[in-house]
Amino acid sequence: MENVHLAAEDEDDLYSGYNDYNPTFDSEELDNDVGFQQAVRTSHGRRPPMTAKFPGTALGGRPIGTSFGVCSAFESILTDGAARPMTAVRAAGYSSSLARGSTFDPLGQSRGPAPPLEAKNEDTPEEKIKILEKKVNDLIEESCLAQGNGDLQLALEKAKEAGRKERALVRQREQTGTADHITLDLTYSVLFNLANQYANNDMNTEALNTYQVIVKNKMFNNAGRLKVNMGNIYFKQKNYPKAIKFYRMALDQISNAHTEMRIKIMQNIGVSFIRMGQYSDAITSFDHIMSESPNIKTGFNLILCYYAIGDRERMKKSFQKLICVLLGIDEEDKYISPNDDPHTNLLIEAIKNDQLHQMERERKALAEKYIMTSAKLIAPAIESTFAAGFDWCVDMVKSSQYVELANDLEINKAITYLRQKEFNQAVETLKTFEKKDSRVKSAAATNLSFLYFLEKDYDQADRYADLAMNADRYNPAALINKGNTVFVKEDYEKAAEFYKEALRNDSSCTEALYNLGLTYKRLGRLEEALDCFLKLHAILRNSAQVMYQLANLYEMLEDPHQAIEWLMQLITVTPTDPHVLAKLGELYDNEGDKSQAFQYYYESFRYFPSNIEVIEWLGAYYIDTQFCEKAIQYFERATLIQPNNVVWQLMVASCYRRSGNYQKALETYKDIHRKFPENVECLRFLVRLCTDMGLKEVQDYATKLKKVEKMKEIREQRVKSGRESSARGRREGSASSDSGQSSHGTSAKGERLSVKLRSLPGSNEPYEASSQRDLDASYVDPLGPQMERPKTAAKKRTEEDEFADEELGDDLLPE
Repeated sequence: MENVHLAAEDEDDLYSGYNDYNPTFDSEELDNDVGFQQAVRTSHGRRPPMTAKFPGTALGGRPIGTSFGVCSAFESILTDGAARPMTAVRAAGYSSSLARGSTFDPLGQSRGPAPPLEAKNEDTPEEKIKILEKKVNDLIEESCLAQGNGDLQLALEKAKEAGRKERALVRQREQTGTADHITLDLTYSVLFNLANQYANNDMNTEALNTYQVIVKNKMFNNAGRLKVNMGNIYFKQKNYPKAIKFYRMALDQISNAHTEMRIKIMQNIGVSFIRMGQYSDAITSFDHIMSESPNIKTGFNLILCYYAIGDRERMKKSFQKLICVLLGIDEEDKYISPNDDPHTNLLIEAIKNDQLHQMERERKALAEKYIMTSAKLIAPAIESTFAAGFDWCVDMVKSSQYVELANDLEINKAITYLRQKEFNQAVETLKTFEKKDSRVKSAAATNLSFLYFLEKDYDQADRYADLAMNADRYNPAALINKGNTVFVKEDYEKAAEFYKEALRNDSSCTEALYNLGLTYKRLGRLEEALDCFLKLHAILRNSAQVMYQLANLYEMLEDPHQAIEWLMQLITVTPTDPHVLAKLGELYDNEGDKSQAFQYYYESFRYFPSNIEVIEWLGAYYIDTQFCEKAIQYFERATLIQPNNVVWQLMVASCYRRSGNYQKALETYKDIHRKFPENVECLRFLVRLCTDMGLKEVQDYATKLKKVEKMKEIREQRVKSGRESSARGRREGSASSDSGQSSHGTSAKGERLSVKLRSLPGSNEPYEASSQRDLDASYVDPLGPQMERPKTAAKKRTEEDEFADEELGDDLLPE
C-alpha cells in the first residue's frame, strides 16, 4: 500500500498544476462572453464599451475595430511572445516557454519574424515533369517569335531544342510509370512547329518527313489537314502531280462544313493544273469555285484558262462572272460631318483612313486591276477586231458595279491603238473624252498633247496641254507637256517654271526633274543642272541617261576625272554601248593616256565597226606606233563605208608605201587613178613611184599630171574671177564639183570629228577590198621577208620626206 501511495503521490507531483491555468486562455466560454461578442459585432472604428472581463490586460483601454483585431490580440495572448505555430500540430498554450503572469503584447513587438513558407520540393518526379513541360512550351513560343522577327535559323534551332526536350519528357514519364499522362497536344505542337521551321528554311525533305510522322499517327486528331502543307512543299519543288495528290487527300479528310478551307485547296489544285498545262482540269476546279464561292482571283484564273484554250464564248461568260463578284465593301459613305466642327472632321478623317478602310481600298484596287487586265487580254480574242472586243468589255463594265472603270478602259483602248501604231484611231478615241468629267478629260488631253508633240505639231500639243491643265491644274503630266512645248520654242525660263510646278505637285515625278536638268543645261546653269541630275540619280540608280548627263556635265565643267568616273559607272549598266565606250576613249586621249584610249576605242569598234571617227582614230594610232600594216584594215573599212571619199583609199596606199610594200602601193594608186582620174595627189604618187621603180608608165602619168594641174589652174582662175564678180553660187558649185576629186586635205579633217567607238576585228574577218580586184585576205605581212625589210626601209626612209607623209591626213599626201 505504501508503494501504491507513493506512486499516487508521484503521479500528483507529475501532473501538478495541470488544471491551474490562466482564465485568459479559456476560449470555450467566449461564445457566452457579452463583452467579447459586442466587440466582435462592432463596425470598424467604433469603440466597444469598457469591460474588466480579462484581468491583468489593457483590453478595456483600447479600441477594438473589428473581429480581426480581437483575433489578433487573442492570438498574441496565446503565443505570449513565442513564434505562433503554422498549423495545429503544435498545441497552442502548452508551450514550456509560456509562464503564468506574462505580459500581453497586442502589437507583437516582442515576437521574432514569422517563419518562411515551406518551399516546394522540386526533387519530386512530378515537379521535374511540370518544369520540363513549361520549358518545352517556352521554346515553341520563342521559335514562333523568332520566325515572326525574320530570324529563320534561330527559329529552327529553338524548334529542334523543343523536340529534344519533349522526347526527354516522354522518356521521363515512361520511367515514372505515368505514360498515360503524356500530353498529345504538346507532342503535336512540337512536331508541327519543327516541320514548319524546316519548310521555312527550305529543308523540304526534313519538313516532309516530320509532317509524315504527324500524319501517320492516328492518335492526332485532324492531322490529315497537314497534307495541304505537304502539297505546298511539293508545289514549291515543282512536283505538281504529287502536290495535286496531297491536295486531294486533304480535301477528302475535310468535312463540307469547312467551306472556306475546301475552296482554298481547290484553288491550289487549279493552279497546279495550270502549271502542268492541263487547262481543262483547271477549269473544272475554278468553275466549281465560281459556282460555290466566287472570288476575284479565281475568276481571273478562269478567264486565263479559257483564253489559253481559245474559247471565245466562255471567255465572255467568265468576264461577266468576274465583274459580278461582290467585294463585300460598303460603297455608301457613312461618315459625313454634320457640321464644320474641326474636331469631328479630324475624327472622321481618321476613321476613313483606318486599317479596315485601307484594306477595302486595296481589295477594290486589286479587283480593278484584274478586270482591266482581263479586258485588255480578251478584247482582241472575243471579237473579229480589237476595237469591237474592247467595246463589248466597256459595255459590260458600264452595266456593272465598276462603272468608273469604263473611262479607264476607253483610255487603255487608245493606248493599245498606240502600241499597234494606229495613231489616227488613238487620236479619235481620245478626242471623245473632251466633254467628259475633269479627271478623264485631263488624262485624255495629256495623251493627245504628247501624241501631237511626237508628231512635231507643237501648236496642237500646246492646245491640248492647256486643255489638260484647265481640267486638272495639279496633273504633273499635263504640266510637263506644257513645259515641253515651251522648251522647243527655246523659252527655257518659262519651261523651267512649268517643270518646277510639276515637281511641286508630285515630288517623285522623274520626267519633270530630268527635263528641268536639261533646261538648266541649255541656260548654261551647269551647277543647278548637276544638282537636278544628282537628285535624279538618287531616285533612279540604274538610269543610263542620267549617268550620261552627269558625265557630260562634268566634262562641260572641265572635270574630266569625274566625267570618266560616271562613264565607268555607266558601262556597268550598258556594257555594249559603243558611243559611251568611244566617249571614254576620247576622254582618256585628251588626258594623254593613249593605251587606255586605245582599249576603249577598240571595244567601241568591236560593237559598232561602222563609225568613221573611231576607225580614223585607230588607224592614226597604229601609224603613230609604226604599225602601218594594222592600220590598213581600218582604212579599208572606211573605204567600204565611204567609197566616194578618195582620202581613205589614198591612206591605204600610203600605209602600203610606209610599210615598204611598194608593189602593192603602186597597184592601189593605179586603182585609185581609175576611179578618180583627175585626182592630182594620186598622179603625183604614181609619177614618183614609177620613177623610183624605173617603170615605163612614168611618162604617161607625168603627161596626165600636167593636164590635170593645168585644168586645176583654169578652175582656180574661174573661181577667182567669180569671186571678184560676186558669183558666189558658181564658185561654191565649182568648189563642190572639185571637192569630190581633190583629196588634198579639206575633207579629211572635217570628217574626222564626232563619236568614238572601240574594237578591232580579227585579222581573219572578211573585209571587202577597196579596189575592183580582190585583195588577198590571207596576206599577213605586206613587208615581205623579214630579212629584206630593214634593207628596203633603209633605202626609202630618206626619200619619204619628199612625200610628206609623216602624219595622218593631209600630211600623208605629197606636196
